[in-house]
Amino acid sequence: MAGNWKMYKTPAETIAFFEKFRPLVERSEHCEIVICPPFTNLSTAAAAVQGSPIRIGGQNIAWAKEGAFTGEISGAMLRAAGATHAIVGHSERRQYFGETDATVLKRTQAALEAALTPIVCVGERLEEREAGRTAELLKSQFANGIAGLTDAQFSRIIIAYEPVWAIGTGKTATPEIAADAHRTIRAEVAAKFGKDAAAQVRILYGGSVKADNVKTLMAQPEIDGTLVGGASLDAVSFASIVNF
Repeated sequence: MAGNWKMYKTPAETIAFFEKFRPLVERSEHCEIVICPPFTNLSTAAAAVQGSPIRIGGQNIAWAKEGAFTGEISGAMLRAAGATHAIVGHSERRQYFGETDATVLKRTQAALEAALTPIVCVGERLEEREAGRTAELLKSQFANGIAGLTDAQFSRIIIAYEPVWAIGTGKTATPEIAADAHRTIRAEVAAKFGKDAAAQVRILYGGSVKADNVKTLMAQPEIDGTLVGGASLDAVSFASIVNF
């Protein structure tokens, strides 16, 4: 169960969140818990979760180890700040900041080289869904952004299906729509990396996940977890999602 805070919270607000959140999930051993705060809060968050099962991730990662890349953050920097995970290719990065399938692959490889677990995002826009192109888009994003990994590299990633039309809109894919997309992705994995890899890879659903819809989503065998946006900003709300 992963939370993406996007561009919210100061270090002080981060401390206050974890003071509330930690006691609510300390016995939650049924899942891995990852929270991805803004870069300025990484060290604060990592210190706040020390001694707990909660892990911290970055919201992006540079494909280079260092250099003249203003505004980027390297895998080594994320590790040094206490992160163990990194979101790669989030739809907002694709939509507003020129992320492509090719750069998603490079960032994923960089995360793996830095011993971080990449959470690699895929998903279609509303016009693509309405045109019946969801499967086509998912296959394309997989082929160009994930299929370039080696078998060993692929075994260390997490995939997140995030329909762009359901992010921050209040619209949620029905459990059946989400499961269908997850099946498409898993079939691509099986074709490229084999049936065992397809069975083992965790595919998360993201898109207006809330405490009141998480149970029906997680009831789908194809859905292995969630990548939560707005509802992860509130400690009680996100704890109730973790403890669905």
